[in-house]
Amino acid sequence: MTSVANTSPIERIARVIAAEMLSPNAEGAGELGRPVSEIVDTIWPRETDRAMAVLRTLREPTATMIEAGRAAGDDPARVWSAMVNAAIAEASALAD
Repeated sequence: MTSVANTSPIERIARVIAAEMLSPNAEGAGELGRPVSEIVDTIWPRETDRAMAVLRTLREPTATMIEAGRAAGDDPARVWSAMVNAAIAEASALAD
């Protein structure tokens, strides 16, 4: 069975954007005086417009994503995961 998230994609993307800006591990703001997770809890709503832009971009899958979705079977959660994983793999290939 595929894992199912408890939060919306918009919230998850917005939290990642906020964390990337703040986290010293992600070369963000650095010394903040409190854990990044606490700050992210308060500021992620400010990043929802960016999160929406990311999600809107995913509306048009690549050919690789479509093939991955077809190969994943009939479970919509597996199809979604396969397509997103294919997109991640495509991005990794571009970085090489």
